[in-house]
Amino acid sequence: MSRIINFLIINILIINNISGQEQASTTSLPIDEDTKLITYQEVVQETGTKDELFNRAVMWINFFYKNPVDVTKVRDPESGIIKGLHRFKIYKTDKKGNKTDAGVIMYSINLQFKEGRYRYTITDFILKQSSRFPIERWLNKDHRAYNSNWDDYLNQVNIFTNSLIKSLKKGMKPENKKTDDDW
Repeated sequence: MSRIINFLIINILIINNISGQEQASTTSLPIDEDTKLITYQEVVQETGTKDELFNRAVMWINFFYKNPVDVTKVRDPESGIIKGLHRFKIYKTDKKGNKTDAGVIMYSINLQFKEGRYRYTITDFILKQSSRFPIERWLNKDHRAYNSNWDDYLNQVNIFTNSLIKSLKKGMKPENKKTDDDW
C-alpha cells in the first residue's frame, strides 16, 4: 500500500514540476525589444584587463565545447571580440517519459571584453531544417501549427542557455593563486 502512495505522490510532483517548467519557459525568456528575438545579454563586472578576460574566455571555450575551433568563428584579441556558432539537441518526451530526438537548435554567441568587464550575447536561436525556422515562432500559441511540445522545447533552450551562462561566469572568475608559505 505504501508503494502505491509513494508512486502517486512522485507522479503528482513530476506533473506539477513539468507544468511549472512549461509556464516558466514562455514567461522567462528574454526577448529583445528591437529585434524581437530571444536574446540573453548581460554586462558582467569582473576583475582583469581586456587581455586577461579574453584569455579566460578562450580557456572557458576550450573547456565547455567539445570542438572549440569549430565553434568560434572570430577570436580577435585586438578588438576584444569572440564570435561563435554552436548547436545542441532538443528532445520530445512522450507521456511515458521516453525521449526522442526533436531536432537541433543552432545559436550564436558573442563575447566582448573591456577593462574590468565583459558582455555576452546569446541569440539567433534557429531550429536546423532545410529552411530557417526561428524558434520565436514557438512563442505564438495562436499559430495554426501550434504544438504543445513547443513549450517544452523552449524550456530546454532556456535550461541549456542558463547552464551555459552559469558555466561562462564561473570560467571568467580569476584563478585563486594559492601561496604555500607553510612548507
